[in-house]
Amino acid sequence: MMETIKVAVAGPRGRMGREAVSLVHHTEHFQLVAVIDRINDGKDLADVDHFSWIHAPIYTDIERCFRETKPDVLIDLTTPEAGKHHTEIALRYGVRPVVGTTGFTPDDIERLTKLAEEKEIGAIIAPNFAVGAILMMKFAQMAAKYFTDVEIIELHHDQKLDAPSGTAVKTAQLISAVRPSKKQGHPDEKETLEGARGATYDGIPIHSVRLPGFVAHQEVIFGGNGQALTIRHDSFHRGSFMSGVKLSVETVMKLRTLVYGLEHIIE
Repeated sequence: MMETIKVAVAGPRGRMGREAVSLVHHTEHFQLVAVIDRINDGKDLADVDHFSWIHAPIYTDIERCFRETKPDVLIDLTTPEAGKHHTEIALRYGVRPVVGTTGFTPDDIERLTKLAEEKEIGAIIAPNFAVGAILMMKFAQMAAKYFTDVEIIELHHDQKLDAPSGTAVKTAQLISAVRPSKKQGHPDEKETLEGARGATYDGIPIHSVRLPGFVAHQEVIFGGNGQALTIRHDSFHRGSFMSGVKLSVETVMKLRTLVYGLEHIIE
C-alpha cells in the first residue's frame, strides 16, 4: 500500500484544474484536502458546478489554506503569474509544488531551486505533462544530432495566453544543447510580411498557431539532403496530461530540489 499523499489543487474551475481535481479524487493514495480559487471562499467544492460528487473546502487565501489543511503537494495548473506566486508561497510553507504553467524565466527557476533546496523539499515545474509530448521532445533531441536544420510548429487553442508555448521553447532548448548554432535558410532571405519566418531560438524557427478546436499539438520538422523527418505529438483531450501529473505528485515527494521538465523524471 502506498502512503496517502494530501493534495491541494489551485484553479479547480479551469479546464486543466477540473481534470486535476478528478485525478486526485480517483487516485486511491491521493487525498484532496483543499482547492484554491479566486471566488467561493468557505464553500464546499461539491456546491460548485461540475463537482457535485467531490467534497473539499475552497480557499481564496492560499496561506490560510496551507496553515489549516497542511497539504503535502500543491498542483497548480493556473496562469503564469499565479503559478509563480503560488510556487514560492508553497515552498515557504513546506508544500511541494507540481506546476504546469509556463512563463518561468531562468532567473525564476534559479531562485525557486535555491528556495526548494533551503527547505529540503522537492518541486516540479513542467511545460507539458503529457508523457507522449516528453517523448517527442526526447526524440527530437536525438534526431538533432544528425539533422541540424529544424523548425518547430506548435498548435494550441485560441485561449492560450503565451506564444510560443513552453513546450516549443523547451524543445528548442533541448535541440540547441546538441546542435551547433546556425542561421537557417538562404543567407539573403527577406520576409515580405514581418514575422513570416516565426520567432527564433538559437537559430531555430518556432511558429505558433492559435485556433479554436485545438488542444495541444506540436511537430518538429527536420530537413536533410534528400530527406525529411517529422516528429509530432497530439493531445486531443486535457486528460492526456494527467498521467504526467500523477507521476509528478508521486515523484516530488522523493525530491530535495526543483526539477524543471518532466523529461528529467521519465527514464
